Amino acid sequence: MKLKHVAGSLLIGALSLGVAHADIKIGVVSSSTGPIAMVGIPQKNTVPLLPTKAGGQTIRYISLDDGSDPTASVVAVKKLISEEKVDAIIGPSGSPNAMGVIQFVAEAGVPLLAPVGTAAVVLPMNDQKKWVFKTTQNDSLIATALLDHMAKTGVKTLGFIGTADPYGENWGKVVADGAAKKGIKIVADERFQRQDTSVTAQALKVMAAKPDAVLIAAPGTPAVLPQLALVDRGYKGKFYQTHGAALPDFLKLGGKKVEGTILAASLMLVLDQVPDSHPSKKIARNYVATYEKTYGAAPATFGGNMFDAGLLLERAIPTALAKGKPGTPEFRSALRDALEQTHEMPATQGVYNMTPADHSGFDERGRELITVTNGTWTLLK
Repeated sequence: MKLKHVAGSLLIGALSLGVAHADIKIGVVSSSTGPIAMVGIPQKNTVPLLPTKAGGQTIRYISLDDGSDPTASVVAVKKLISEEKVDAIIGPSGSPNAMGVIQFVAEAGVPLLAPVGTAAVVLPMNDQKKWVFKTTQNDSLIATALLDHMAKTGVKTLGFIGTADPYGENWGKVVADGAAKKGIKIVADERFQRQDTSVTAQALKVMAAKPDAVLIAAPGTPAVLPQLALVDRGYKGKFYQTHGAALPDFLKLGGKKVEGTILAASLMLVLDQVPDSHPSKKIARNYVATYEKTYGAAPATFGGNMFDAGLLLERAIPTALAKGKPGTPEFRSALRDALEQTHEMPATQGVYNMTPADHSGFDERGRELITVTNGTWTLLK
């Protein structure tokens, strides 16, 4: 009787373990503290709003904060892979952080959905980056809209100030290439650290070059600093910002000094101004409404990048389940393949079409040209 009881207990334990392992475990790494917290906080807040079911399976999220530190991102990712045995990871929030973990997710065969700015996480495509999928518009897509506007409005010379990290570096390359094609000369090219409290030297160098316009490439609140420094020193030219500045705090911190700024970003900034026919409008509006109900404030677009990652996984999981069980290499590999086959999937930021060569998948439906008018975002028509 005792042996039968023990055997029964072991069987129940095995079944319980089987049920536990049936859950799909998704790791999340965000920077909800540190220099890029304004990016990471809406991402962390979005985790409870992500889908919890797909293909008849429960999705469980394990969320960690890396404090905006790339080294901590690596530690968090390794923990999620080795200890939690996750099937996919969403994050980290920062471009340098994401670049630093690609090697480890590729070695483990775990798909990474990176809600970051730099296209360097997916381009150029290689055996490591094939495990990464990007839920933010590529720099080139945003840059094209900005450079087109510059050319149409008579900008001939451009000053550039970017962060001294993969985000700013990639933007510098994209802008240099695109500006040359538009006949726009870059007369100043400066860099600064995200944690800097002063960019006076960089601002003075840009001022000395007397550009018609200045483009600032920085993610989150650091995007405000160079613009304030230039305005305070009397610069009167046009200001352009990347989608890294698409957050409420840019308006709050900049005040009247960011009036007239032009940027290209997702429709989330101007939801009420885009036509109802836009395939992403309803999804974005529902996400914003749920976030506002939960937290009492509207999310920055960076939260939408996190939400889209959840939607991509929700769509890919049923296909992957047909080829493997959660917690197995077969399932993770099949999940990667299914993500790569995403076709015409609308989400909060635009419409995704992934291919083996393109793991971002946005087209013009993933950006709007926007300006700051009377302290609010306004669709530029």
